[in-house]
Amino acid sequence: MINKDNAEHYRWGGNCDGWHLLKSDHLSVIQERMPPGGKEVMHYHETSHQFFYVLRGCMTMVLADGPVRLQAGDGLSIAPGTPHQASNTDDTDVEFLVVSSPRSHGDRVTVEG
Repeated sequence: MINKDNAEHYRWGGNCDGWHLLKSDHLSVIQERMPPGGKEVMHYHETSHQFFYVLRGCMTMVLADGPVRLQAGDGLSIAPGTPHQASNTDDTDVEFLVVSSPRSHGDRVTVEG
């Protein structure tokens, strides 16, 4: 059994948390917490297909077509090569799952803008 209490933890973006619920080369499941004002850089993954699923709070995902607002219970699929940027513009934490196949660590390309 795995949960946030016993999963491998890491920090990203200075103030965000991630917990590796499943960490293999072929599939990654990470639970993340992003505080108010948190965001990642605009980027894409060369080979990884990702699925974001919001557990609690609201997340804004910026895509080429514009922002998409995800609330608890909403999911969004991001195909390889698709630039995206998750952010939290609300006043409470957002918690979400990131499912990646294959794993996304080491596959990220920052988009200059």
